[in-house]
Amino acid sequence: MKPIMEFTNIEKRLDSLHIGPINLSVEPGTITTIVGTNGAGKSTLLKLMMNLVKPDQGNIKLLNSFVHGPDENWKKNISYQPQTAVGWNAFTGKSLRDFIAPLYPNWDEVLFKRIVEAFNIPLNKSFVALSQGIQQKLKLALTLPRNTSLLLLDEPTAYMDIPAKEQLMNFIVEWMEHGHRAIVMASHQSADIMKLSDYLVVLKQGKLIDIFEKETLIDTHKQYWFNEALPVEKVPGELFRKATQLISNNPERTEAYLHQHGIAWTALESLNLEEIITLILTK
Repeated sequence: MKPIMEFTNIEKRLDSLHIGPINLSVEPGTITTIVGTNGAGKSTLLKLMMNLVKPDQGNIKLLNSFVHGPDENWKKNISYQPQTAVGWNAFTGKSLRDFIAPLYPNWDEVLFKRIVEAFNIPLNKSFVALSQGIQQKLKLALTLPRNTSLLLLDEPTAYMDIPAKEQLMNFIVEWMEHGHRAIVMASHQSADIMKLSDYLVVLKQGKLIDIFEKETLIDTHKQYWFNEALPVEKVPGELFRKATQLISNNPERTEAYLHQHGIAWTALESLNLEEIITLILTK
């Protein structure tokens, strides 16, 4: 099956930030989350996908079409929820729905109404009159029902409380159940949405650190505790140590070394995704 989206040698310079080179492929049936510190280039990657920012080098294909050029007919097959909605302030939710829905042939009015009801969104108020949390919910209510092959979400859980985040996760899972679709999200609130992801794209100051399969990342990062200090030499797989604590990204090699040297650990546990990403970004 062909990828829904492909980045080939993409580079972009924005002031002091140099993004890339980035090679990335998004397959149907997957959720990919772009993670990194603020200013790492996460939002810019989504804008590059939407041709809102032009790359200095490389090519981007969405649904087998190059995004560059005057013909942007492909955009009707992409749903994009930006971090900031520009030009919406004077319009009510109903007006925005009436403008957006006809642009998408597969608009799902039933889903739109369900999201509005679940989030208790007042459609008769102007966008600027809504709280930041309700604005975020309205943006999502106007994005998910477009029923496209690819969904791009920039900080989708921003300004949301815990119950609303859980509702959003349920809507995203349901959205993925219909057809050969894919989602790409950008977020620094990693704990909220990484649990839904199949792949994690880790950015640091515009550079692609790596693309990780989520389950593999969890399985390969373990934390060990010992009753006494470890040998001075570096242990195979060692990422971090502090007194009688060791973190490894290769448990098989680490445990083989420990057994060979007769070193027993007193406790062992997996790291959570947020801890792992922090280690990757700071090492």
